[in-house]
Amino acid sequence: MGDTTRIADAARLFRSTKDVIQIREVLQRRGLHLHIATGEWSGFDLAADDPQTKLFVAMLAGVLEFQRGMISENTKEGVDAAEAAGKTLGCPAALDGDKAADIVEVYAKGAAVKALARQYDVAPKIIRRVLDAAGARDVGDDLKEPGGVPADAEDQEQAPEQPHAIDVPGLLADHFDGTPDAAVHEALHSGRTIRRGQGHSVRVTAPLALHQATLQQCAALAGDGSTSAGRKAYRTHADRITSVTRTS
Repeated sequence: MGDTTRIADAARLFRSTKDVIQIREVLQRRGLHLHIATGEWSGFDLAADDPQTKLFVAMLAGVLEFQRGMISENTKEGVDAAEAAGKTLGCPAALDGDKAADIVEVYAKGAAVKALARQYDVAPKIIRRVLDAAGARDVGDDLKEPGGVPADAEDQEQAPEQPHAIDVPGLLADHFDGTPDAAVHEALHSGRTIRRGQGHSVRVTAPLALHQATLQQCAALAGDGSTSAGRKAYRTHADRITSVTRTS
């Protein structure tokens, strides 16, 4: 309590006016101050509760939100203009047209996908995409081994794990403030704070594996040396994760 948090740029912290309100509430509840490190706003305590600061912060948040909206709109217009001009967007192709034609020709003579991948120093899935685009590969071509197992099954892309929204008790969320786990820290920072009476929780949308990681990292709160509130928060979080696990 009484410590000051300094940030280099308000745009790094305030994504919207709603964010400003939530962040200020957390700082005020903990008795903390918030300063921008440099610039014309460096003398302001953005967590102060006086009317002038409230007005200033609301105006600042509105300006930043407007700037982000303009950047997004300009980016979209730039993409549309590039597409209209016939420019190719995104990452460049791993194989140019001549190499792709050679791959199709050699494959038709009996070359294997993995052999071609090694020859051109690319992943097998890229070779498959080239062949599929040219209509040179049948689905049955993958079934080269007994039992109908695709020869390149280990190279096939796995579907990404679906995210789940789970409310992390506020006491646990506070426990992770100094976590060195970047993924957990980012997930909590991006979560939505939900007020419940005097308490709060943070709604985190992330893969189940990350939720399980948070539970492991706060296991100390379940021990006898923890407070009753800490043990209750841990049990609540564990029950929510278990419930999601059973329905997944």
